[in-house]
Amino acid sequence: MSPRPAGIEQDLAKLIGAEAILSGDSAQARPYLSDATESRAIHGRADAVATPATASEVATLLAWCYAHDVPLVARGGGTGYAGGAVPTDGGVVLSLERLTAPVALEPEQWRARCLAGVRTGDLRRRARESGLFYPPDPGSAESSTVGGNIATNAGGPHSFKYGVTGAWVTGLQVAVAPGELIQLGGPLRKDVAGYDLKSLIIGSEGTLGIVTEAWLRLIPAPEAAVPVVGFYGSAQDGCAVLDAILATGLQPATLEFLDHGALAASIRALVQVAQALPLQAEDATRFMLIAEADGSAEEATELRRELRAVMAPEAVTVYAPTARRDVADLWRWRDGVSLAVTAQRGGKLSEDIVVPVERLAEAIAAIVEIGEHHHLPACSWGHAGDGNLHATFMVDRSDAELLHRAEEAAGELFSLAVRLGGSVSGEHGIGIVKRGALALQWAPAALELHDRVKQTFDPKGLLNPGKKLAR
Repeated sequence: MSPRPAGIEQDLAKLIGAEAILSGDSAQARPYLSDATESRAIHGRADAVATPATASEVATLLAWCYAHDVPLVARGGGTGYAGGAVPTDGGVVLSLERLTAPVALEPEQWRARCLAGVRTGDLRRRARESGLFYPPDPGSAESSTVGGNIATNAGGPHSFKYGVTGAWVTGLQVAVAPGELIQLGGPLRKDVAGYDLKSLIIGSEGTLGIVTEAWLRLIPAPEAAVPVVGFYGSAQDGCAVLDAILATGLQPATLEFLDHGALAASIRALVQVAQALPLQAEDATRFMLIAEADGSAEEATELRRELRAVMAPEAVTVYAPTARRDVADLWRWRDGVSLAVTAQRGGKLSEDIVVPVERLAEAIAAIVEIGEHHHLPACSWGHAGDGNLHATFMVDRSDAELLHRAEEAAGELFSLAVRLGGSVSGEHGIGIVKRGALALQWAPAALELHDRVKQTFDPKGLLNPGKKLAR
C-alpha cells in the first residue's frame, strides 16, 4: 500500500465540511477507535474520523479514499462483539451516526424506509405507533443502528420465529468502490432478477460496501405476547423438552435458555421481580427454558396453554406470568443476564457459536469442560431454538494470565461448534476476533469463492481491511 497522503483531515474537510471531521489522535476521536470488544483490549488507530450527513457524502468519502489508497472503516453504534468496527490499519473511520432522518413509514404497505444511522429501538417503536412490528431485536437495540444490524445480519431472541435481520430487508442503498451509490432491491415483495447481491452485502461487515439506507418489511404487531418459563433439574432434561416442543410443531416466538452457571449468577434477581416464582426453584434447578407465545389474544392464550402442557411435566416448576408488568420485568431480567454473569468475577469473555438444536445439550456440557480444562468458570445462555449459545468464561480482568487462558479457551469453542456440525458465529459476525475461523468449517473451494467475492467488490482491499477474512 502506498504511503498515506499528508493533510487527510484538510482534504476530507473540503469534501464534507470541517465540522464533520475529527483528527484521529484527538480525544474526541477516541470513542470511535473501539467497540464492545474494548474489554478484550482491542483498540485501533485512525488518521481521521468522518461523520457524513448524507449518502452522497459517504460515496464522496469512499471515492477519495479509493483514489488515495486510504483504508475506510464504516461504523454504526459500536456495539459489535467481534471488533468489526475497529480500525486496525489507520485510515478513515466513517461513522454513520448522522444518517438519522425520520423513518419513512408506509403502514398501508407494511414497510419502512430508513437511513443506516437510525437506532433499532427507535425503528421498532416507530413501527408500533402504526400498529406494525419490526421483529429483529438484538440485545443492543437502544444503541445499535439499522446499518450495523444489516452489516452483521444481527439476530436476537425473536429470530427463532421471525428470522434474523436479513429476512426483513427488501432493498438497500449501498456505497461501493470506487465511490458510487447503487440500489439493490427496494420497496418490493419479490425480486429474483439477478444474482442476490443484496444478500452478499447483508452480513458482510462493511467489507464489500457501506449500507446507507434500507427498505424494511414489517408485519402487523401481535396483539399479545406471553411467556412460559420452565425450570429443570439438568440441561439434558431441559433440552429434551426443547426437542419435544419442536416435535409438536408449535411455533413460539422465542425459545431461550440459561444453563446452570448463567442461572446461578442471575436467579436471585429473577426471584426479586418474579413474585410468583417458588423460592425452591433457586436451589433445585440447573437449566431454564423461556418460550413466548404471541399472536392474537386468543392465539397467544392457546399457544401458551399448549406450551405449558409440553414444558410442565418434566419441570421442577413453571412460571407463566400474564400481567404486562410481570412480563416486562421478565424480559428486562433476561436482558441483564450478561451483566449478572460479568459481575461474578468482574469480567467475562464470550463467543456466539451455533450448533444444531439437537446437539445443544452436548455443547453446553462441552463448554463447561473447556472451562475446567483451563481452570475457568464457564457458562452459556442464548437462543435455544436456533442452537445459538453465548459461551462464556468468567475472569478477573486485572489478571493478565487469566485473560490469556480465557482467549485460549475461546479459541477452542470454534472447533467445538464445527465438530458438532455448527458454525463459528451466530449473530456477532467475524470481525477481527474470529478472523480465519471460517477455515475450520468451509472447504477450500468455498474459502476461495469467499476471497474472490471480496476481490470483486473491493479490488484494492480498502473497505474494512483485515475483517471477515476466511483464512
